[in-house]
Amino acid sequence: MRHKKKINHLSRTSAHRKAMLSNMAGSLIMHKRIHTTLAKAKALRIYVEPLLTKSKQDNTHSRRVVFSYLRNKYAVTELFRVVAPKIAGRPGGYTRIIKMNNRLGDNAPMAMIELVDFNENLLKDKKTKKSSTRRRRKKSTKASDVAADTATAVKEVKENVEEKAAEKKNPEKES
Repeated sequence: MRHKKKINHLSRTSAHRKAMLSNMAGSLIMHKRIHTTLAKAKALRIYVEPLLTKSKQDNTHSRRVVFSYLRNKYAVTELFRVVAPKIAGRPGGYTRIIKMNNRLGDNAPMAMIELVDFNENLLKDKKTKKSSTRRRRKKSTKASDVAADTATAVKEVKENVEEKAAEKKNPEKES
């Protein structure tokens, strides 16, 4: 039975796994998005989210704790200067895992893991949306515009039909 076995060992020794997750976390912080296997992405999310929470408090202790996990001073600097101010208002859920196609060589399920607040495409869509929702539709003036347009179109068609009928009766008037 697998009771209390939450850590995915990823078929690696603990030293190899810690080094790999540390390097992947540093790459994620520096590049804001990385492509990896689905299992590694899920393990990385568990590894990096507490570090992102620690970065909200910019003091010496939290910097040292984060550095002990990442072991990359450039990633720590990027985390505390660029990433932390953007995620300051978010109460968790800093990463997003998007499943992708399987890898060609071994058919392993691939995924893209990214920091949520750094996806410009989704942020643009979010800004254009209205902040409030309407509960009931208002009567649209577009309906009256459509009705007026159809009425004028019907009048034009009637005039054209009448002109063609008059031409058939009097074919000599054409000049």
